[in-house]
Amino acid sequence: MQEIVHLLNEMSPYLLLGFLLAGVMHAFLPKSYYGRFLGDRSFKSVINAALFGIPLPLCSCGVIPTAMSLRKEGASKGATVSFLIATPQTGVDSIIATYSLMGLPFAIARPIAALLTSVFGGGLVNMSERNEPRQGCGESCSREPEEKKTFSARCIDALEYAFVEMMSDIGKWLAIGLLVAGLITVLVPESWFGIFKGNTFASMLLVLAIAMPMYVCATGSIPIAVALMLKGLTPGAALVLLMAGPACNLASMLVVHKVLGTRTTLVYILSIVIGAICFGTLIDWLQFSGSVDFLARLNTSYCGCCDGDSVFSIICSLVLALLLINALFIHRNIHKPNVTKDTMNAKTYHIEGMNCNHCRMSAEKALRSVEGVTNASVDLATGEALVEGTATREALAKALSEIGFTLKD
Repeated sequence: MQEIVHLLNEMSPYLLLGFLLAGVMHAFLPKSYYGRFLGDRSFKSVINAALFGIPLPLCSCGVIPTAMSLRKEGASKGATVSFLIATPQTGVDSIIATYSLMGLPFAIARPIAALLTSVFGGGLVNMSERNEPRQGCGESCSREPEEKKTFSARCIDALEYAFVEMMSDIGKWLAIGLLVAGLITVLVPESWFGIFKGNTFASMLLVLAIAMPMYVCATGSIPIAVALMLKGLTPGAALVLLMAGPACNLASMLVVHKVLGTRTTLVYILSIVIGAICFGTLIDWLQFSGSVDFLARLNTSYCGCCDGDSVFSIICSLVLALLLINALFIHRNIHKPNVTKDTMNAKTYHIEGMNCNHCRMSAEKALRSVEGVTNASVDLATGEALVEGTATREALAKALSEIGFTLKD
């Protein structure tokens, strides 16, 4: 418990700042800004997608409907894959949290690795899809107009998104990450990773095999990586966890295969694997050659006790804990669909594949875009969708399928 409290105190000031910056980006950056530069099937669109995705605070499930929507609006497959690889690996919140726990070298390495890996994967996809006809409506299609809001209204939106919706999305995984980190610190023997001494490639393959199928967010993976490094995992293998864990999971692989095809899925997976191993090897080489010390922050900050935690960090931890309780329990319980079963022509469906509030909002938007739908609302906790109108089930299922979700009766 002591180790978990210390990790939380180290992270909480930076996490609160990161959440706030994420909310500001969400509220003040126009949504059309992202789709505008991704439609061209060129290397430039791939770089744009990576640059747009790196600071976005989207997890590996929330990025799926966003990427599929970009694809539907005319983004090339390469740009879509680049966005899928770059976005979940980083975010303003996770970059700041990485600096707080792992130091400046890791905070710089993560976005650079995400950028180059995503550009590599997106470029390969565009090269393999040269002869495929373009899809999507592109710029000629009419788009939903941006809602005009006052500055104060946008500030409120930023705070609500940062400290309610976003915390609801990743709070559970952050808590799990802290718990796992504490258990690793207590239970894993100091010599456990000694079996990989002299063969860091084997440890990277082990980390890949464990991290890629499971769901772990960019921020929640940080305390796990720190705990493993304290037990002897090399910095390079830790970077593999920070890259491959958030960038890929079984759900995202299945959706990419369904929407973008087998060939694109293979390139997507291989890009993450190759990028993670290459950058992991580079990090270990820099560490062992003495060029960069990726363990300096760990050696100076983690003494196994919390005696040195400042009053400010403890206050930040308490604030963060209260916000997490509100987001995970109070707010989630009071959020209910605004379409009732008693409404005329309202039907109930179940949506599979949603894991965060961004997924919920994307599903609602997709349902409301179907001709004949007058209103639709989705409950994330139950996966229940209440749809009012005359739209057919087939039309609703098609709209959801295009962004990676499945409609069930």
